[in-house]
Amino acid sequence: MKTPLPKIDDIEKKWYVVDASNKVLGRLASQIAIRLRGKHRPDYTPHLDTGDFIIVINAEKVRLTGRKLDQKMYYRHSGYLGGLKSMTAKQMLEKKPEEVIRQAVKRMLPKNKLARHQLKKLKIYRGSEHPHQAQMPEPLEIPA
Repeated sequence: MKTPLPKIDDIEKKWYVVDASNKVLGRLASQIAIRLRGKHRPDYTPHLDTGDFIIVINAEKVRLTGRKLDQKMYYRHSGYLGGLKSMTAKQMLEKKPEEVIRQAVKRMLPKNKLARHQLKKLKIYRGSEHPHQAQMPEPLEIPA
């Protein structure tokens, strides 16, 4: 007997809305990464994209525990000599709170082409409004 594999066209992808206000960043990101990969589904297949679409609202209200606001650093490089730029988590939350959640989820996904495709299904918004009402997203409750 062979193991049944889901066809790409038969995989039904749902849309979920997650409210990030007062949620811990790491716990939120791990649950989002599981949903993006599709590991919550019984027909999960590692080499297929079986995950759902996730919309995160209120990204600026996410929490970090301990002293991470002052001690956690985000780095990027311009590609030129001496072009290393750094920001603390507090500065990053003020300027680009969407990027804090995106980086956390991205680092929990595998490092391959499929993960880059799955990350495109993550939509993050600073406020409580989002332009995806036509997809009729369901609210997804992630414990704080």
